[in-house]
Amino acid sequence: MTEDFISKMQVRWADLDPNFHLRHSVYYDWGALCRMEYLGAAGITIDVMQGLKIGPILFREECTFRREIRMGDEVTIGLKLLRSRRDFSRWSFQHQVVKNGDTVAAMLQVDGAWMDVVQRKLVTPPPQIASIFEKMEKTNDFEWI
Repeated sequence: MTEDFISKMQVRWADLDPNFHLRHSVYYDWGALCRMEYLGAAGITIDVMQGLKIGPILFREECTFRREIRMGDEVTIGLKLLRSRRDFSRWSFQHQVVKNGDTVAAMLQVDGAWMDVVQRKLVTPPPQIASIFEKMEKTNDFEWI
C-alpha cells in the first residue's frame, strides 16, 4: 500500500452544527476512521492488534479548518505519514480533508505511538506493523525523528 490512501466520507444530518456546517468533532472522528481503515486494508485489523496485544494511541490531535463542509458536499480524507522514528514506535500522520474533489476543507495532524495493552506502556511495534508503516505514503516534507 504505497499509493495515496483516501477514504470517502458521508456527511450526515447528525454531523451538522446549528450553523448547518460540519461539527468540529466530526473531523477527528473521520481521521480515526481513516486510520483504522488504512490499517485494516493493510492487514492490521482489530483482531490482529488484539492478538499482538498492541494498539495505537494518540498524544495530540489538531485540526486546521479552511472551508466549510455542508450537507451534500462530497468529502474525502487522505492519510500520509508526516514524521516517524525509524522503528515506527512514535509517528505523526497528516490527513487532508477535501470537499467536492478540489477544495481543501481541513488539515488534521495527529501524533501517536504504539502501546502494549497488557503492560499499559509504550512499545516498538512488531515487524509486521513496522513494514506497513515503511510502505506508507509520506508527505513531501516527511522527516525522521
